[in-house]
Amino acid sequence: MKRQRRRTIVMSVSAAALLAGGPLLTGCSTGSHPGAAAVVGGERITVAEVQSHVEAVREAQRAQPNADELIAVTSGLTRQTVNFLVYLEVIDRAAADHGIEVTRRQVQEERDRAEEFAGGRERLEMTALIPQQPGVVPLTSDQIDEVLRSNVQYRQLAEQVGEQRVGEVLAETAEEIGVDVNPRYGQWDPQAVALTDAEMPWLRAPEEDAGAGARA
Repeated sequence: MKRQRRRTIVMSVSAAALLAGGPLLTGCSTGSHPGAAAVVGGERITVAEVQSHVEAVREAQRAQPNADELIAVTSGLTRQTVNFLVYLEVIDRAAADHGIEVTRRQVQEERDRAEEFAGGRERLEMTALIPQQPGVVPLTSDQIDEVLRSNVQYRQLAEQVGEQRVGEVLAETAEEIGVDVNPRYGQWDPQAVALTDAEMPWLRAPEEDAGAGARA
């Protein structure tokens, strides 16, 4: 059964640290899947889906007083978005394989804890929009719950297999279902469960729009 799309978010949010970028992409293809940024277990992550996430984040950033700074420090949003959308598919499958189902109540409880830790809803949403460390993708308000959901999946998976084995389980899952990423965004490393730099330097991700902050 095809899962409901959850591809409007990216990198993990936790109560301890809410993880807090991208012009429109070209319609290049990966393998025999035109218009796909990646294909994971037969599921296409389309260029349009990546564009939608990137623009949602950019719109939220452009509404901030320090828009130019936010956009400048999240120049890798497009690639980071592809990276985490792939990760979401992988952890979804790993959770399903281990009988893990996350309820809305669990996500709400996670949200409540995150808001309490951050100092309120507005503070949480602002923190999500600002990257806290390199490689972490900013999130809009509407995207937070989906990331919190993946946190619950990760935690329950760790409870089943042990914290030390989660990475191994995710790597095994990624290899089993197959991950095909458009080389424009990098090369998929199944052991790291992440994108690495593409070995073909002429296939580069689109440069960030230096004037994005001015399009408020």
